[in-house]
Parts: sequence; structure tokens; C-alpha cells
Amino acid sequence: MENYAKRSDLELLQMLQRGDRLAYTEIFERYKFILHHHAIKKLPNREEVKDIVQEVFTMLWTRREGMNIHTNLSGYLYTSLKHSILDHFSKQQVRARYVDSMKDFASHGEILPDYRIREKQLSAAIEAEISMLPEKMRIVFELSRKTYLSHSEIAAQLGISEKTVNRQISNALKILRSRLGLFAYLAFLIRY
Repeated sequence: MENYAKRSDLELLQMLQRGDRLAYTEIFERYKFILHHHAIKKLPNREEVKDIVQEVFTMLWTRREGMNIHTNLSGYLYTSLKHSILDHFSKQQVRARYVDSMKDFASHGEILPDYRIREKQLSAAIEAEISMLPEKMRIVFELSRKTYLSHSEIAAQLGISEKTVNRQISNALKILRSRLGLFAYLAFLIRY
């Protein structure tokens, strides 16, 4: 069995690029504590540091075949770590701004003037898409979502099986999701 610990970084890197998992493991063991120690100076949260170091090594493995490292392996790993930490800080700032804006909205409670107009337009778009469903599917769907009948009540009223009702509603939801897009579909689910 080969002793990977005696291999140079360059040799390990070449072996890694060929998909050698043991070379990857040796690189991980060789650099995980060094990168962790370096990252802990920038981030006080140990769990975040573990995640970021793990992310660096995950990227190393997933990008191994296309890597073209011009410096040395340690330099590449430090640079990757630095970029991951900066990306982490950037995401934290975005989250903080979002939370601040939600707090501001909650404290002022202002509704935008065009909110009602957008709501009516969204409702009209949803209704238009429902009206374009195949007739039997539309009837089953409307009985479920607008008159709030159970699947067994719909089946009894229309003289079809409960399984057919389930399938029709499921198919209608798939069609609406693809036609409306994610945002409108979520708004539809909340409304109906």
C-alpha cells in the first residue's frame, strides 16, 4: 500500500485530478487544521468555520478535473478559504438587510398603494389559468378549492372515483405551477 503522507503537494494534486480519493484524504488531513486555525481568526463561530472549511474541500473535490493551479496547493486552499469567508460575510449582510427591512415594515405597517392593484392582477391571472384547464379537471379543481368539498364528496357528486379526483387535482396543480411560475403559484396556494 502506498504511503500518501510522503508525497509532495504537487504529486497529491496530480493524483487528485485523476480522481484518487486517498490523495484527496491526505490533502484534507494535511490542511484541515491549518485552514480551520486561519478561519477561526476571521470568524468566531466554530460551526460556521467548520462549514466553510468543509465547503473549501468540497469545492476542491468537485473541481478537481478542471483545476489549473499555477501557484502551490496551500496558496490555492488559502485563497479558496478567503473567498468563502468573504462570501459568507456578504450573505450575512444580505440577511441582515432583509431582516432590517422586515422589522421596518412590521413597525410601520404601511401597505403600498399599488398592493391592491397587484393583488387583483394576480387573482385575474390565476383565474384565467384555472379557466384554461380541461373542463372536467377544472370542475373537480373548483369544487375542491372554491366550494371546499372533500375528495369523497366531489367523487359522489360527479359519479367518479376518489382516486380520479385525487389525480385530477394533482394534475391541475402541476399545470398551474408550470404556467404561473413559483411566486404566483405560492400566492395561489396561500389564497386557495
